[in-house]
Amino acid sequence: MNYRIYPPEELTDVRIELPRSKSISNRALIINALTDGALPLENIAACDDTDVMVKALSSTGDSIDIGAAGTAMRFLTAYYSSLPGRTVTIDGSERMRHRPIRALVDALRDCGADIEYAGEEGYPPLRITGRILKGGDISLPASISSQYISALLMIAPKMEQGLTLTLDGGIISRPYITMTLSMMREWGIDSDFSGNIITIVPGKYSPVRFSVEADWSAASYWYEIAALSSIGISLGGLQQESYQGDSHVAGIFRNFGTITNFDGGTTILEPSPDMSPRLSVDMSEQPDLAQTVAVTCCMLGIPFRITGLSTLRIKETDRLEALRKELGKLSFTIAVEHDSELIWYGERHPVFEEPAIDTYDDHRMAMSFAPVAIYVPGLIVNNIEVVSKSYPGFWDDLRQAGFNLIEA
Repeated sequence: MNYRIYPPEELTDVRIELPRSKSISNRALIINALTDGALPLENIAACDDTDVMVKALSSTGDSIDIGAAGTAMRFLTAYYSSLPGRTVTIDGSERMRHRPIRALVDALRDCGADIEYAGEEGYPPLRITGRILKGGDISLPASISSQYISALLMIAPKMEQGLTLTLDGGIISRPYITMTLSMMREWGIDSDFSGNIITIVPGKYSPVRFSVEADWSAASYWYEIAALSSIGISLGGLQQESYQGDSHVAGIFRNFGTITNFDGGTTILEPSPDMSPRLSVDMSEQPDLAQTVAVTCCMLGIPFRITGLSTLRIKETDRLEALRKELGKLSFTIAVEHDSELIWYGERHPVFEEPAIDTYDDHRMAMSFAPVAIYVPGLIVNNIEVVSKSYPGFWDDLRQAGFNLIEA
């Protein structure tokens, strides 16, 4: 289904109850599954990615289909590798079969895992025979996805020798690694993260009561709406002191004249006259915010250079190319450099047809472009179902804020 989106006819204040964090939920699910006598988790995210994880962890079959859920593919590959006596084949969507996983498989094999490629070398599907892993000292390029690193860390306490993981080079997405280690600490597992070396000794997770906080990534689209409009927005469920690196959206959006106030359990977005004339930012630690920030900059006429985006080539889609193409439909001439930088110098070109934004099976493309309707009433967003991956209620929340969504 496609939507034609119109902005609110009247600007009124709105309070949005945000979905729970899928990043925290997926880590909590794996850690809890590794915990003897685990207690039920509270407020798990209700979205495709966590639904896939819950279904996989409760499955007793020998075939697991994780669809387009990249986090599930990486976390479950490590998880099943550490289960002695369990043999499974993990497969996914056609796009998933083209998302590389060799670095994780090689690292797990170095720890003693039994993993075979059931299709193309270096890519899913994978045939995994679980065993007791020896662990020890291994190295990974620090520039790879933090999900590979987190997958290894969460099973490290079960390894005979624990794990000493050396990350070679500059670390990207560090907040996701520290999120994983902090959550492991909640379940009783200590670690040491000094320089580029992470050390985890053998141990057992202890049962705890754990409640998942709201999703700062989901909040970013409401920051975008606040920056592009005069709508008063209050967000429920966010924690000021958060595990999530995407909580830095509050600081980034100060550049766009949006300030953040915390009042108990409510986060209030308020306008400010201060706006940056241009933006230069390294988003290697918050790559999931790149689409929201790039679109916001363009609509506000703020030239930008966003660096640290090397992982965006292998997300749900090639997000760098998708942004270049779709922002081009709105007249913005975007450059991609070094496979890791997104740049707009302020150049625009003529547009001769009504823009319809393609979403490329990527939830963040749909949600980051939807607020553009404030400036381009009647904007069409295609394949709106993709938001179910992380924020199934997004369109309902947009209606609550006064937007008019018409099937196109």
